[in-house]
Amino acid sequence: MLSRAGVNAVRCGAMVSRASQARNYATLKEVETRLKSIKNIEKITKTMKIVASTRLNKAERANVTAKKFDQADSAFYKNAETKPLEEAENATKDSELVVAVSSDKGLCGSIHSSLAKRVRLHLAESPNADVVAVGDKMRTQLMRTHPNNVKIGINGIGKEAPTFQLSSAIADTLLELGARNYPKITIYYNDPVSSLSFEAATKDVFSPEAIESSPSFSKFEIDTDANVPEDLFEYTLSNKLLAALAEGYAAEISARRNAMDNASKNAGDMINKYSILYNRTRQAVITNELVDIITGASSLG
Repeated sequence: MLSRAGVNAVRCGAMVSRASQARNYATLKEVETRLKSIKNIEKITKTMKIVASTRLNKAERANVTAKKFDQADSAFYKNAETKPLEEAENATKDSELVVAVSSDKGLCGSIHSSLAKRVRLHLAESPNADVVAVGDKMRTQLMRTHPNNVKIGINGIGKEAPTFQLSSAIADTLLELGARNYPKITIYYNDPVSSLSFEAATKDVFSPEAIESSPSFSKFEIDTDANVPEDLFEYTLSNKLLAALAEGYAAEISARRNAMDNASKNAGDMINKYSILYNRTRQAVITNELVDIITGASSLG
């Protein structure tokens, strides 16, 4: 029979063993919980990738349509030999309107921050320029560094493929802000270079005075009594905004698909890592239980 000291030793050993098991079980449960969380995240990212891939086809079709209108518009000004007025170039730093076109949605990599960086570089050269932020993401980023430059922010962008109705509504807002009075208007947007990359680009909008002063404007049979330069300016503003919105939308959807693809791959790697850790931890718990049983049996024997 065991002595009282031996019995106490066995009891202490059992208590330590139970405490060790509790710690192991807690660790095992923690790893299991984290593994389930990562698997849920992987399901979400894979689903978002599929949704982005489906929407990308629609975004590319909208981009192709908008480009055709933009190319026709550019061809008109090329034939008219329209150029910015010299006094407008000299007054650019004192009076300029910058339209930064983005969207309200995130989870698409650095597409918003890279465009905001490009706009900030321009504002460093033209500190007095007025900014219109199209999209909540762009408004939020520019308000952090240039709150005095941002005049208005327009939200509700990026939910669906852009339409001419949307660009016309944005153009009306700019006209109410006094867009006609700016000697230079520059639109900043994301240009989808390929399915894997994008870059910040710009589109310039000619003022009504520059349109009217075009050297070859007279070759078009236009009634001089009509307010044609003003109408062309408003149409061009809507047209350029549509092209910027469409190209930015296509770049954003492509970037979101790539971001969700990378996130799914990273989640898969983490699942493999935590699966190995879970199996090792589980095996360690089982081994400790066997050791405790054998030790207890040997002590009683």
